[in-house]
Amino acid sequence: MTKFSERRQHSIRVRIREFGIPPIHDGLVLGKKSPIGCEAFRRAISLLVATPFEHIELDDGVIGDILIRANILRRIPKDKLISFVLQQVKPLMEPEDVLHMDVDLEVSLETDAL
Repeated sequence: MTKFSERRQHSIRVRIREFGIPPIHDGLVLGKKSPIGCEAFRRAISLLVATPFEHIELDDGVIGDILIRANILRRIPKDKLISFVLQQVKPLMEPEDVLHMDVDLEVSLETDAL
């Protein structure tokens, strides 16, 4: 009978980085068939951050919901945001997708009444 010496080696490599709070900066676009629903995201967001998010429900074949920071909707009308998402973001999506949005919004103000 032949004896075999058995040697085992184990190694582990771990990358550690800080968990981003909040995991959602400005908004999310949820596909109609996304693996996690809007209500679950809303509850998670409310537990992680104090910043309020608005829920916009859409009747669309691809996009089901938009979650957007409330203060963004103070700077841009809701209908303009919806139009932008449907025209620009929707073509990049499948109904199962969940896309993060970082919104870079600039508002120019002008008046002659001073």
